Amino acid sequence: MDMPVHDKTTTSSNALKGIIAPVLTPFNDDLSVAEDLYLAHAKRLLADGDLGGCVGLAPFGTTGEALSVGIQERMALLEMLVKAGIDPARLIPGTGLTNLPDTVKLTRHAVDLGCAGAMILPPFYFKNVADDGLYTYFAKLIEMIDRDALRIYLYHIPQVAGVGIPVDVVRRLRTDFPQQIVGIKDSSGVWENTEALLGIEGLTVYPGAELPLIEALDLGAPGCISATANLNASAIAEVIRTYHGGDRDKAVALHEAVKKFRLTMQDYAPIPAQKRLLAGWLDPRWANVRPPFLAMSEADGQALAAQLKDQFGFVGPRG
Repeated sequence: MDMPVHDKTTTSSNALKGIIAPVLTPFNDDLSVAEDLYLAHAKRLLADGDLGGCVGLAPFGTTGEALSVGIQERMALLEMLVKAGIDPARLIPGTGLTNLPDTVKLTRHAVDLGCAGAMILPPFYFKNVADDGLYTYFAKLIEMIDRDALRIYLYHIPQVAGVGIPVDVVRRLRTDFPQQIVGIKDSSGVWENTEALLGIEGLTVYPGAELPLIEALDLGAPGCISATANLNASAIAEVIRTYHGGDRDKAVALHEAVKKFRLTMQDYAPIPAQKRLLAGWLDPRWANVRPPFLAMSEADGQALAAQLKDQFGFVGPRG
C-alpha cells in the first residue's frame, strides 16, 4: 500500500532535490586534467539518458580525487564548466583544505561564480582537536569569505579525512550561522549520525550513499550525493522521483536494485573501478588515476563490466 510522503519542512526549499554526482576527474596519460572528458562527463550526468538524471554536480569531492587536484586546476575546471553553459546553480564544488587561506580562496571563487554552495571539509591534518576549534574554524571561514551569497554544505567523512564534524558542532553552526550553514553531506555511513543530522531544523542533509536513501527521504532529505551516480545516476534518480511523486512502495522496490548495484561496486576500489569501466566504454584515458591511486587492470575492468551486465543488464553509456 502506498504511504503518504513525509512532509518535512526543515530542508531548505532551495536545496537540489534528487541525485547529485561527485564528479570523477579524468586525467590524460601525462596526468594533466583531461578537460574534454571532464566537460563531456559533466554534461552527460546532467542530461537524461545514459548515465544521466543528476540534478546537480559536486566537483572535487573524494570521488573526484580532490586532494590530488591543485587549487588552480580546480578553479580552471569550475570556470570551464560555467563557461560551457552548465548552470552554476547546479554546482556544489568541494573547497575544503587544511588551512583557512586556501579554503577561503577556493570557496570565494565558487561563490563569485554563482555556485549553489560549497562543500567544505573540516581542517583534516591535526587530529583530536576540540569541538570549539572546529567551530571557530568555520566561523572564521565565514568571516573571511565575506560574501552574502555564501552557502556552506559541511562535509563529514571521518573515515577518510580522519576528522569529522560532530552533530553538536553542526547544530551550533547552523544555529549561529543559519544563512551560511545550509546543509551537510554525511558520508560517515552511520545511519544514527545521519538521522541525528536530519533532526536539525532547517538543515539540508544529503547521505553520502544511496543505501539509506529511503529512510533519509522519510525524514526529509531531498536526495543523496553518491559516488556511484557517476555510473548509475538514472536509476537512483528514478527512486527519488518516484518517492517524491508519492509512490513510496514503488520507490522501495526500485531501491532494491540500486542498493545491489552499490554493494557490488563497494567490493572494488571505487575510483579506479569506475574509471576503468568508463575507459572501456568511452575513452582509454579514463583509466588514469593520480598517485597514490593505482589504475585497475584492464582484465579486472572487463570482468567487472561483465558482472554488471549479467547482474543488472548494465552496459554503460553509448558515447
